Amino acid sequence: MSSPTSQPPNIVAPAKVATAPVATSAPVTTSPAVATRAVAGTGTAAAAAPAAAPHSTPDLLAAMLRVSSKISDLFFSPGKPPLVEINGKLAPAGTARPLTSEDTRRIANDFIAGNAHAIENLKEHGSCDVSYSLPGANRFRVNIFMQRGTCAIVMRVIPGKVPDFAALNLPAELGKIVELRNGIVLVTGPTGSGKSSTLAAIIDKINKEQSYHVLTIEDPIEFLHPHKSCIVHQRELHSDTPSFALALRAALRQAPKVILVGEMRDRETIEIAIEAAETGHLVLSTLHTIDASKTIERILGAFPMAEQHTVRNRVSKSFRYIVSQRLIPRKDGTGRVAAIEILKSTLRTRDYVEKGEGEGKTLLDAMRVGGQDGMQHFDGEIEKFIRAGVIDMDTGLAYATNASNLQLELADMDSPPADPLLETAAT
Repeated sequence: MSSPTSQPPNIVAPAKVATAPVATSAPVTTSPAVATRAVAGTGTAAAAAPAAAPHSTPDLLAAMLRVSSKISDLFFSPGKPPLVEINGKLAPAGTARPLTSEDTRRIANDFIAGNAHAIENLKEHGSCDVSYSLPGANRFRVNIFMQRGTCAIVMRVIPGKVPDFAALNLPAELGKIVELRNGIVLVTGPTGSGKSSTLAAIIDKINKEQSYHVLTIEDPIEFLHPHKSCIVHQRELHSDTPSFALALRAALRQAPKVILVGEMRDRETIEIAIEAAETGHLVLSTLHTIDASKTIERILGAFPMAEQHTVRNRVSKSFRYIVSQRLIPRKDGTGRVAAIEILKSTLRTRDYVEKGEGEGKTLLDAMRVGGQDGMQHFDGEIEKFIRAGVIDMDTGLAYATNASNLQLELADMDSPPADPLLETAAT
C-alpha cells in the first residue's frame, strides 16, 4: 500500500495557491481512503503520465457552449465524452473522444487553480465547489467530486447577463417584492429549477428602482451585479468570508437594506436570517424544498422540538413570500416552462404557519383561494399550461403535487369530441 504522500494514478496532488483564474497543472490531493481505492490493482504508486488532452480547457468549454444557446450544465466524466444538458437531456459536445481519468484530473486542476479551501475540501470531503470564468463568455458554478477514485466535474452555466425580470415572464405579484422594507422572501425548488435566476432578476429590479445598499453572500458568486441606483456588494464564501452565518452576522453592522443569502443551509444561518428580518432588513434566500409546506417543515426541522413553537411564531411574523418553482418540458420540445407557486403573507397564512396546518386549514388551501391576494399553486398553474397546450397531460401529471386531483380537474379533456353526425341523428 502506498504511503499518504505517494501519488496514485488519477488523483491530483496539492498545489501552491495561485492568483490566476486558470492555467495551473498542479494536482490536488484526495483522502488516503480514496487514494487507496485508486491504487488498488495498479501494483504501483507512481502517477501515470497524463494522456494527451483533446483541447485546452478554455477551448473545450467554448466548443461545448457552441452546441446550443440553451445549455444548462456541462459534465466531464472518465469513460464518456464531454456532455451538455439541454432542456433536461444530455448530449455529447466538444469532442467525440471519451475522456480519460487524466483528462478530468487536468480539467479539475484548471478550475481549482490552487484554491486552498477547494483543495482541502476535495481531500477531506471528496468534493468541492468553485467558480470559473471563461474570458469574454460565461461564468460557471463548478462542483468537482471523486468517484471510483477519479475526478468527475459538473458545471452549471451562469449567463453573462443578469436576467431581466420581464424577460423571465415572472408573475407580476413577485414585482411587489421590490417595495418590501423588511421580512424574509424564500425561493425554493430542486436543483436546476431556476432559483438563482429568479433571485438575480429580483435583485436587478431592486437595483434599478430603489436606492439601497444591497449585500449578497453566495457560494460561489453567480451573477455579477453592477452598481446602478443601488450599491451592490457581493461576498463569496471562503474567499471573502468563512461561512454564511458569520457573513450574515457581520451584515447586520454593514447597513444594508437588502441581504441575499445564497442558501439557508443550517440552523445558525436560519436563525440569523430571521433576526435580520425582525430588525428591519429584507432577506432573500433559497431552500431546496419542493413547495411552501415543505419549506416551513424544513425551517422548523432545523430546530429542537422545544424551540419549534417559538420559531413558528417568529417565521409567521417575518415571512413575506415563499416562491416555489418547477421547470416542466414544453409539449413542442423547444425548452421548459416554469410553474411557479406563490405563498404570500396574509392573516390566514400567518395563522396557519403559527398554529400549524390542519384539516381544511392547510397552506395549499390558502393558496387555492388566495388568487385575489396574488397567490397561486402548482397544480392550478399546471392545469392552465395543459389546457393551453403548452405541456402535455402526462408530463403535467408527473410534475403535479396531487396528480389524482389534477386528473379529476382535467376530466373534461379526456372526453372524446362529439360526433356531429350522431348529434344530427339524435335530433
